[in-house]
Amino acid sequence: MSAESIFSKPANKEQKAVLSGIAKRQARGDDSGIDYSGIPSLSDEQLAQFRRAPKVLVAARIDQEVYDWLMQYGKGYSTRINGILRAVMERSRV
Repeated sequence: MSAESIFSKPANKEQKAVLSGIAKRQARGDDSGIDYSGIPSLSDEQLAQFRRAPKVLVAARIDQEVYDWLMQYGKGYSTRINGILRAVMERSRV
């Protein structure tokens, strides 16, 4: 499983519950006691790697069955399409 596929999928109920618990703990706590001195700073080059690739708006015709399949997973179907196409593209580069 690729990182792209993990990040493009919406969180399920269990994951949302875990994230909600973390958010509540953070809201109650005071992060001022955390020592960040051991974490090295990132260079500009490292930070540039985290920028998203620019997107291009494309209109495409797909079969109704494919559309229905994509929509069964909820919102974000265009992101899902992009993830599927990227996975196919990366496999073909090998």
